[in-house]
Amino acid sequence: MKNLATRLLTLAIGLIEVFGASTAYSESDDGFTSLFNGKDLSGWVNVNCAPTTFSVRDGIIVSTGKPTGIIRTERAYENFILELEWRHMVPKGNAGLFVWSDPITARGVPFSKSIEVQVLDGRTNENYTSHGDVFAIHGSKMVPDRPHPNGWMRCLPSEHRCNPAGQWNHYRVTCRNGDLKLAVNGKVVSGAHDCSPRTGYICLESEGSECHFRNIRIKELPPPGVSETWWHAMQRYRQLGGHPLDKAPPPERPWTSLYTGLDLTGWKQDPGHAGHWVPNDWRLRYDGKSEAEERNNKNLWSAKEYTDFELIVDWRFTGKPERKKRAVILPNGDYATNPDGTRKEVEVPDAGDSGVYLRGNSKSQINMWCWPIGSGEVYGYRNDPKQPADVRAGVTPKMNADNPIGQWNRFHITMTGDRLTVVLNEKTVLDNARLPGVPDRGPIALQHHGDPIEFANILIRELD
Repeated sequence: MKNLATRLLTLAIGLIEVFGASTAYSESDDGFTSLFNGKDLSGWVNVNCAPTTFSVRDGIIVSTGKPTGIIRTERAYENFILELEWRHMVPKGNAGLFVWSDPITARGVPFSKSIEVQVLDGRTNENYTSHGDVFAIHGSKMVPDRPHPNGWMRCLPSEHRCNPAGQWNHYRVTCRNGDLKLAVNGKVVSGAHDCSPRTGYICLESEGSECHFRNIRIKELPPPGVSETWWHAMQRYRQLGGHPLDKAPPPERPWTSLYTGLDLTGWKQDPGHAGHWVPNDWRLRYDGKSEAEERNNKNLWSAKEYTDFELIVDWRFTGKPERKKRAVILPNGDYATNPDGTRKEVEVPDAGDSGVYLRGNSKSQINMWCWPIGSGEVYGYRNDPKQPADVRAGVTPKMNADNPIGQWNRFHITMTGDRLTVVLNEKTVLDNARLPGVPDRGPIALQHHGDPIEFANILIRELD
């Protein structure tokens, strides 16, 4: 196989030498490929915004700035040169360009783990500027080319070169082997090295005000350890329709946001929800007081039904915690008891109770609560004495992985057939648990339990 690849590459180089510049490629003569066709958002994925947040008008990508969120490229990139133009339409506007980004947002925030190249207007002080800052966000790391005055992982530009709101600016971002350099309107002013991650997606950010982007193009560079000659020959070879083994893998199946950040589109809206289930930019707030007539209708139900899926839900309790006695649950799902046979209880800070219903079924509810066992259990199955012992143990959390009350938590839920896996804050609390008799299909609900709670980053990926 290696010999075949070598022979094919030799043939490709020969073809390039013979045909040279007369061969037609989809990329430009300087090796750049457009990431924006000027007509629509093909090649871009809406991560967590409303369908109207990003649109195309007159050959320009227009961001309304509402809600706060991102769109990203379909593909991830490692080493590259990226060029684009941007302009704010109002003074002191805010937006951003992310590189080496995760495919989805980080826990409890509307942005992804990435390196951000600031797109900001009219706001400059000793800690940040509107002229091309580069900084690490949400778990990423970097060493700024010039130390920040307060020790932040942020590089302030060497000079101020950005034009004010209403005027276009040009960015050229070079990312190679963990090093990043930003040129603003023709001159390198900012940079970083030892960046982590150094492979990921490219994102455009919406953050409060209208911003425009155009002429977005990329030139991929060789990965570490690959020669320029080999790399460019292989790129041209692929453009000529090279061997299938050399084609790039298909992009990862994207997640779909179930919350627009603007309204409750996609959810069943009982009149009693008004003023209680409240969209608040990237957060969805619930005060615990829905006035829907039936208790089951106080829950917020998805309009669509789902079969097999992965679901991400970020959540945090917002009420003031109170000391309360709560039952101790054993690994097998039974309640611990005292010597006299009564249930054993311990005092814990408690700020409320909620959950996620799967497939339209309250029995298959994944708990969010403050009990000692931790969140993630399936109460309806664990508390059912008719269920087999392995089922009750399987739906009992293996550990308490909750963050302190008031901090964000993330559920990553996988439902396939009657099997359920729940990862809470990157720790697997349920592993392939069995839910006998669970419906094959149904809507998802965010549970009403009378307590205030916030949700964010409600993302779903349906499975074949």
